[in-house]
Amino acid sequence: MSINFLIGGNDKTQVNFSAKTANRHGMIAGATGTGKTVTLQILAENFSKIGVPVFLADVKGDLSGLAASGTMNEKIQSRIDTIKIENYANHANPSLFWDLFAENGHPVHTTISEMGPLLLSNLLELNEVQGGILYSAFAIADDEGLLLLDLKDLRSMLSWMGKNAKTLSVEYGNISSSSLGAIQRRLLVLEQQGGENLFAEPALKLDDLMITDFSGQGVISIMDVTKLMHQSPKVYASFLIWLLAELYEQLPEVGDAEKPKLVLFFDEAHLIFDRAPRSLIDKIEQVVRLIRSKGVGVYFISQSPLDIPEDIMGQLGTKIQHALRAFTPKDKKNVKLVADTFRENPELDTRSAITELKTGEALVSVLDDNGAPTPVERVLICPPESRIGPLTTEERQQIMKRSPMKGRYDDDIDRESAYEILKERAQQRMEADLLEKEALEKAKAEKKPRTSNRQSYAESITKSILRSVGSSLGRQIVRGIMKTLLGK
Repeated sequence: MSINFLIGGNDKTQVNFSAKTANRHGMIAGATGTGKTVTLQILAENFSKIGVPVFLADVKGDLSGLAASGTMNEKIQSRIDTIKIENYANHANPSLFWDLFAENGHPVHTTISEMGPLLLSNLLELNEVQGGILYSAFAIADDEGLLLLDLKDLRSMLSWMGKNAKTLSVEYGNISSSSLGAIQRRLLVLEQQGGENLFAEPALKLDDLMITDFSGQGVISIMDVTKLMHQSPKVYASFLIWLLAELYEQLPEVGDAEKPKLVLFFDEAHLIFDRAPRSLIDKIEQVVRLIRSKGVGVYFISQSPLDIPEDIMGQLGTKIQHALRAFTPKDKKNVKLVADTFRENPELDTRSAITELKTGEALVSVLDDNGAPTPVERVLICPPESRIGPLTTEERQQIMKRSPMKGRYDDDIDRESAYEILKERAQQRMEADLLEKEALEKAKAEKKPRTSNRQSYAESITKSILRSVGSSLGRQIVRGIMKTLLGK
C-alpha cells in the first residue's frame, strides 16, 4: 500500500502526493508573495510525519516556525472546510538548526578536498587557465600526501607551487605566477565572504541529516542562510551542489522504495545555475538524474520554472506553480512556456489560470503510482500545522540546548595538513640552508693563506726597545731619549 498525503484541493477535488514517487524530484515556482514558502512548509512537515528526514535552506529566516506548533484562526478554518481536510491538528516538528556562521544553528563545515577543483573553480569564478592550475594543485597535493582541508592549506599549497614552479612544470604543465596570484586574490575575497567558515573541520556528516526522532518522525534540518545570502550567494549555491554530489557519492543504491530516505529543498534555485560553466551544469544534471536511485528527492524553489535548465526541468515529476506576473510581451511568452510544461486538463485554461492565481493557490501536477504525471489541477494549498513565521530567539535557543548535535560541531579541529607540513618543510629547508652557509664560511676560512712571521727591521728595533723598558739600562736609554726630545 502506497503512502500518500494531501497537498491541496478545492470544492470538487483533492490532490494527494504519493511518497513512492517523491524521489522523482519536483519544483515549487511563483512570483514573490504568492505562497511558495507555505507550500514548502506543508511538504516538509508531511514528509516528516511519514518518517522522511528533510533538509531545507531557510533563505528569508521564517521557516524556523516548523519547530513550533501553529495556531488556529478563521482563515485557516475556512481553508480546512473548503479542502475538506480530515484530522487537522496543530503540532511542532522535530527540527535541527544549522548555520554556516554558527549564530542561528550548529556550524556547517566541509573541506577543500571534499569540495573538489570543479566546484571550487566555479565558486572562485576562475577562467580556464586558472582552473587548470587549481586542478594541478589537487593532483600535486595527492602525489605529495598533503591534505587540503581549509583555506590556509590551499594558500600554502599555491605558494609552494610558485616557489617550485620550474620543477613542477615538467610533470604538471606550466604554472604561471600571474595565475597563481589571481587564484590567491580570489581566495582572499572568498575568505571575506564566509569561506573561512565553510572550509574547516569537523566536516558535516551526512548521516546527521538523515535521522528520525524517538517517535519515528523525520527530523527537519533547517539551515539558516539569511546572512550567507547577503554576503555570498555563490557560497550558498556551491554548498548546495556539494551536498547533492556528496549524497550521490556516499549513499548506496536503494531503487524505488515506498518512501525516500531524504528530501532536499533548494530555495533560490536559480543561484545554483547562474553563470555556472557547462561542465558543472552537466555534472548537476547527471547527479539529479541518478540520485533518485539512492532514495533522495530534490525540490527546487524559484520564481520561474524557466530558471531551471531544460534538461533538469525534464526530470522534475512534481510541479507546483503559484502565480506569475505577465506585464510585458516577454512575460506573456514565459507564461505560455510554463503552461506547456503541465499535462493538459480539458476543464482548465492553464495559461490564463497562472496569472489569475491568488495567494495560497497553485496549479499542481504530481506523479501517480505508475510514475505518470496527473492532469494539472487548480487548488488551494493546505495550511501548515506548524507555525507560519519564525521562532523567537529564546525559542530557538531552547531547541538548540536540547539538540542531539550539541557539542558535536561546535569546536574547530585543526589537524596536521598541507599548511603545517609545508611550514615545517620550509623551516627545515631554512635550517639546512643556514647550516650549509656556516659550513661554506668555515671551509673558506680554513683555506685562507697564513700571514708571514718575518719582522721588518723597524718592527724588530721597536720591539727590542719595548722589551728593554723593563730593565735598568732600558729605563736610562728611554730617559736620555726623552731629554733629547724635550730639549733638556
